[in-house]
Amino acid sequence: MAVQQHSAYRHEQKYVLDLAEAELLAMRLRLSMEKDPHALQSGGTYHIRSLYFDDPYDSAIAEKIAGVEFRNKYRIRIYNLSDRTIKFERKHKNGAYIKKESLNLSRAEAEALIAGRIEFLFGREESFAREMYAALRTRALRPRVLVDYTREPFLFAQEDVRITFDRDIRTAYRCTDLFNPYAPTIPAQAYRGCCILEVKYNRYLPAYIRGLIQVNARQQTAASKYIYSRQFEY
Repeated sequence: MAVQQHSAYRHEQKYVLDLAEAELLAMRLRLSMEKDPHALQSGGTYHIRSLYFDDPYDSAIAEKIAGVEFRNKYRIRIYNLSDRTIKFERKHKNGAYIKKESLNLSRAEAEALIAGRIEFLFGREESFAREMYAALRTRALRPRVLVDYTREPFLFAQEDVRITFDRDIRTAYRCTDLFNPYAPTIPAQAYRGCCILEVKYNRYLPAYIRGLIQVNARQQTAASKYIYSRQFEY
């Protein structure tokens, strides 16, 4: 499965909804917006598993809690527990804006990366691969936690709007076995019975979409799946 990749900064807004409210809103969007073509292959949703990396000081957690404006998250991501598409991603946060860059990996490369054998990145032709090599080497980044959830995505071509509902958010406590479909997981406590609504767009959010999701009536949050999936460790 190929997934949208954005090398430019975009707006990102997050909201935490209860499941009943999320379903009512999703029903409205199913009648009004285009479904992401990649989700149509599996009934409108797909499963995401991310393996997050952090340094020995858990800087990603500390920076998030401290409200640091400029920060990065590193993760390997797969879809529907398959090794068909494997992305090594860096998500950069700049205040209210995000930029996501990614590198396609083979399963052998992903397994090497998880095991700390990162030399292959320096040999890749992409400049971004060498950037990731430098980040892993200088910051001693290592796998920290698996995060699983089911995503229902919608698209609106104007301003490249992408709206997603992330449900059943679970964590595999201290497990980093990315390709294990039987990895034991537990619900991320903060999101039990909840859904995360994410709204991403370029310059502005069209009035039509604002009206659909009633964005002015909702309280925006800085919800972080990574932070709450490690809540029992700090």
